[in-house]
Amino acid sequence: MTSSLPSRLTRRELRRRAEAVRTHAGGGQARILMVCTGNICRSPMAEVLLRAQLDGAARIRSAGTRAMIDKPMTADAQELAVEFGASEEEVAAHRARWLLEPVAEDADLILTMSREHRTSAVELAPRLLRQTFTIREFARLSDRLTADQIKSTADAAGDSPRARLAAVTALVALQRGATAPASQADDEVIDPYRRSRETYEKSAAQLVPAIDEVARVLRAALG
Repeated sequence: MTSSLPSRLTRRELRRRAEAVRTHAGGGQARILMVCTGNICRSPMAEVLLRAQLDGAARIRSAGTRAMIDKPMTADAQELAVEFGASEEEVAAHRARWLLEPVAEDADLILTMSREHRTSAVELAPRLLRQTFTIREFARLSDRLTADQIKSTADAAGDSPRARLAAVTALVALQRGATAPASQADDEVIDPYRRSRETYEKSAAQLVPAIDEVARVLRAALG
C-alpha cells in the first residue's frame, strides 16, 4: 500500500526539518545507529546486514543500552548474520559498545530493537526524537512510500547525503499519523540472548525483512 504525495504544507515541513538537520550535521556520510540492550545479538546483526546491503553508501554502527563492553556477537547471532549475507570478517570483528550521549548525538537516524531502547536513545539525544524509530516501526511506516516518493523528497533536500536522509526520515515520520497504531509486539524484535536457537531464528525472521525495507529506503534516498 502506498500513500499519496505530500501536500504543499507537508513539503514545507519536510524542507524545514531537513534544513534544521543540515545546519546541525554538515556534510559527510549519512550516519545510522542500531541500538539494542547488550550489543551482542540484535543490533550488531542489524548493523552488519545493513552494511552488506548498502555497500558503503552510509556509515552504520551499533551500541547497547547495557552493553557487554568489548564482547563479540554471540555464536548464534554470528552464524545467522553470515547466513543472511553479512561478511564473516565484519561479524567476527564486532565488539560491543555502550550507548552514550556522544554516540547517539552523532547519528542522523537511530533504529532500535524495542520501544524501551527508543526511549533510552531519545533521552540521550532529544533533538533526534523524530529521527528515532524501532526498526520494525520504520519498516512498517516506510512500506507505504514508493521509491519515486523517497527519491523526490531526497532530491529536494540537495546533494548532501545527511540532508537527503534527514528529509526522507521526516517523510517516514509523517506516516505515523497516516497509519493505525501498531501493537508493541509488532514494532519490536525479540531478544534471543541466552535463549534457544529457535528463538534466535524467530528474532532474525523479524529483523531481516525490516533490514531489507530500510535498505530499500536508503538506496532510494542516497542513490
